[in-house]
Amino acid sequence: MSETQIAQERKVVTSIPGPKSQAMHKRRLEAVSAGAGAALPAYIEAAHGAILVDVDGNQLIDLGSGIGVTTIGHTNAGVIAAVQEQVTKLTHTLFTATPYEPYVEVCELLNKHVPGNFKKKTALFNSGAEAVENAVKLVRKATRKNGIVVFDHAYHGRTNLTFSMNFKNAPYGNGFGPTAASIQHVPMSYPYRDPQGMTGVEAAQRSITYIEKRVGVEDLAAIFIEPIQGEGGFIVPAPGFLKTLSDWAHANGVLVVADEVQAGIARTGKWFATEWEEGFEPDLFTIAKGIAGGMPISAVTGRAEIMDASHPGGMGGTFGGNPVSAAAAVAVLKQIEAGGVIERAQQIEALLVPKLRELQAKYPVIGDVRGRGAMIAIEFVEPGTLNPNKAAVDAVAKFMHSNGVFVLTAGTHYNVIRFLPPLAITDELLLDALSVLEEALKSL
Repeated sequence: MSETQIAQERKVVTSIPGPKSQAMHKRRLEAVSAGAGAALPAYIEAAHGAILVDVDGNQLIDLGSGIGVTTIGHTNAGVIAAVQEQVTKLTHTLFTATPYEPYVEVCELLNKHVPGNFKKKTALFNSGAEAVENAVKLVRKATRKNGIVVFDHAYHGRTNLTFSMNFKNAPYGNGFGPTAASIQHVPMSYPYRDPQGMTGVEAAQRSITYIEKRVGVEDLAAIFIEPIQGEGGFIVPAPGFLKTLSDWAHANGVLVVADEVQAGIARTGKWFATEWEEGFEPDLFTIAKGIAGGMPISAVTGRAEIMDASHPGGMGGTFGGNPVSAAAAVAVLKQIEAGGVIERAQQIEALLVPKLRELQAKYPVIGDVRGRGAMIAIEFVEPGTLNPNKAAVDAVAKFMHSNGVFVLTAGTHYNVIRFLPPLAITDELLLDALSVLEEALKSL
């Protein structure tokens, strides 16, 4: 099935997962490590725009984008053309051995669009976790300090260092041995669960007090923070929180790293979610997921003097900034530059949020609606309380999956459903997905 044959509509022709997916899943259980789970074992054979087609012929509305990866849509024509052209010319040399232009062009584009009124440089890698690891290396090298502060509800990856930076040990690091040293966790601004009326400045002061009393600044290299937390449940900190933190950090010789792996690259209605907080000035940015339309690539971009702190040979890797992935990234970044992509994220928010708040008013199991752009979440609670309601989330997700809408769950307490669609999604598909959500809520 070619991408042009995939109508942008939901279609359920078998149970989901259907018989072919079920048979394939048996093969998977025999062949694939148990450590690789599956949120929905419906095996996908094709996709276009915002529709996934499984091996049984079901067409699912995709509200997950491969966890924020296919931001500009599945099988985007510009990405396909760039990949096809590049793969016929050069697939690999290793940039640190014999370089090539696509790597340089990605770096130039990121240096141009990452916020910050200072000279920037970039290094390319393969994944978000790898970008975060290299950002840790850079801030330690640049400051000659070791300490790293991260925040409650944070998620930064699954490697030994990055799972040590996550708020939750399970499932990411449970049983995998000692966590990395010199990582300190401090309170995050969480407006829905913070004391009523707490401002962003007050929440930041709470975090700062914790750092000063429990951590200190003498050996503190950097603060790592997601401007909108991803796996934590799309937590948007209160206004003033991020700026107050970065002002304090810079006044105390501490660097600030914005983990924009999930929120960056037009997802929130800005190039980067950082831009929503005026005066918030990170020194480095970690970037991945939506940058290349599904091809594996990531980046660290930031102040040139920090990016140059590493000795030659200290940064890199065999596949980092691979020519084919880099070509895909150039195609994505140029499409965003051309206009319409960021605006579409804003339009999605304008459609989704009022509709979700209408559902919140009708169904008290929805405690909070939050997010920006096409990064929106609903948090489920036991009605009349703040108690997390994982059971309701599980039931709603199961209902939506069975009826041809793929959603992802999230949250420290597993009580959040996130809406993370490709920006290519039509209003009609969004409204159809919301109708399925309401049927799911009625069924509780």
